[in-house]
Amino acid sequence: MIVRAKAVLVALVAVGAVLGLTAPAQADASGDVVVFSTEVQPLDVYHDPAGCQRLPALAHVLSNLSDRPVRIYGNPFCLGPSLMVQPGYGTHVPGGAGSFSA
Repeated sequence: MIVRAKAVLVALVAVGAVLGLTAPAQADASGDVVVFSTEVQPLDVYHDPAGCQRLPALAHVLSNLSDRPVRIYGNPFCLGPSLMVQPGYGTHVPGGAGSFSA
C-alpha cells in the first residue's frame, strides 16, 4: 500500500512539473491587494503581488485594488478550488491557512 502511494505521489509531481513547464507565463498584477484582519491590526498590503501569497492568520476581508483578478484558496499552497476576485472587488476570506495568487 505504501509503495502504491509513493508511485501516485511521484506521478503527480511529474505531471505537475510538466504542466508547470508548459503553462504560459502571466504578467504580475500591478496595484495592491489589501487584507483586513482585525480592528487592532494594521492592514496587510501586498504591492504588485506575484505568485502565491499566504494570508495572515486572522485574515477577514481581502480587497483587490490591482489590475488583475486574484484567486483565493482555503489552503496555504494556492492549490485546489478557488474563488476569483475581480479588480475593484473584495471578499471575505478563510482565516488560518488561506492564500491568494495574483
